[in-house]
Amino acid sequence: MSSRREFMKGVLAGGGAVLLSEYANAGALRLTRWAAATTRDENSWLQVPGILRRIKPPVFPKRTLEITRFGAVADGTTDCTPAIADAIAACHKAGGGRVIVPPGIFSTGAIHLKSNVDLHVAAGATLKFSRKTVKYLPVVFSRWEGVELMNYSPFIYAFEQENIAITGTGTIDGQADCEHWWPWKGRTECGWKSGDPNQNKARDALIAMAEKGVPVSDRVFGEGHYLRPQFIQPYRCKNVLIEGVTLKNSPMWEINPVLCTNVTVQRVAINSHGPNNDGCDPESCTDVLIKDCSFDTGDDCIAIKSGRNADGRRVNVACSNIVIQGCRMKDGHGGITIGSEISGSVRNVFAENCRMDSRHLDRALRIKTNSVRGGVIENIRLRNIEVGQVSDAVVSIDFNYEEGDAGKYAPVVRNIELQNLKSAKSKYAVFLRGYKTALITDIRLSDCTFGEVAQANVIQNASGLSFTRVKMNGKLIENSDAAAQTGKA
Repeated sequence: MSSRREFMKGVLAGGGAVLLSEYANAGALRLTRWAAATTRDENSWLQVPGILRRIKPPVFPKRTLEITRFGAVADGTTDCTPAIADAIAACHKAGGGRVIVPPGIFSTGAIHLKSNVDLHVAAGATLKFSRKTVKYLPVVFSRWEGVELMNYSPFIYAFEQENIAITGTGTIDGQADCEHWWPWKGRTECGWKSGDPNQNKARDALIAMAEKGVPVSDRVFGEGHYLRPQFIQPYRCKNVLIEGVTLKNSPMWEINPVLCTNVTVQRVAINSHGPNNDGCDPESCTDVLIKDCSFDTGDDCIAIKSGRNADGRRVNVACSNIVIQGCRMKDGHGGITIGSEISGSVRNVFAENCRMDSRHLDRALRIKTNSVRGGVIENIRLRNIEVGQVSDAVVSIDFNYEEGDAGKYAPVVRNIELQNLKSAKSKYAVFLRGYKTALITDIRLSDCTFGEVAQANVIQNASGLSFTRVKMNGKLIENSDAAAQTGKA
């Protein structure tokens, strides 16, 4: 071979025997280390400019149509669903443009976006979604906790559309609370009482259908099954923009693009504290920018996903090339989370210049998976992250989420790098828990500071943990595998 790089491409493609025959003993070790460094470099921050060049918000014709032209009334009670649908259809038919929700309160059911339409919620405008479940029927093709099905329509939905947007500085209110939608989770602290219906039976049935390979068209749920719809879900769409709006009181996951490419979510404010109220969950998407958003949620602020179990492996589309910049995280289970619906894998995630701070925020970086989910999580980069406080671990990677080691799909987590992260207060700095048969590998921290750490790191079944210029409780840690293992950090 003409160069070491070409040689290593052959090795990584399956030519491991060549490595042993041509580079034995010490030489092989040096080359292996060189290959790992090369792989890390090729999946480094150098990728980000190219990713950002591909992420371009859609541009719309300068056509505008107000929903009041089509019969919408801003009294907060009139059902404006038909008027909004007619405005979107007319805009789409005319070649695209902006459908404007003017100042006032407009009540609506499900909104389905069409190609080349920007739904613009103006300053002073509120879209208030009905609490009547019938307003989200008929069922549509969707994904629920990583499994495809036919279910209630998400409140704002698009299927196989191109060039779509939700913009403006107005408010989108899902009106979910502890009397509507949230009790379906089955939690007593949110209005549910013993004997009340909940989602558990339908959730189990859906997962069982997916494991058996039941066609998606036959996985019909909706009325009577209590699987809460997502707030905003573009599905198999291209060129998506969500910008400027305020979201509150979501029934479940809030912004959930699935199998989309070229997605921009920027300057969005999210305040919703119900169960499973994740802020932004890109699933099996490629080229996503999440920028200058604020999250105050009842679950993970940002959660990057790729499908669950057999269904995630069937679809088999990774979530990749995700860039997160300048976001602010308050309450939530995790600031930046990867998983747990991870069976299709996640790679190339870059987060920078974010601020996370709340005694009700559990973790800053959270990776959660198990051997039922499986999947590969690799090439994750965080830098310039400021953490005021979190209640649990600043960095958490846990293979024992939910079912734990009960499956045959060993999870892979590797090549994770954190640079210039500063944390003021936490229970743990680092919490890593892999399996003896599946180690967490190649976790690198540099120029990080952890203050007021209450307990020693937890490191179980991990290798290649490297600390460079890292301080914990004022003490400098170097080459800290052993220190972290023994809790001396």
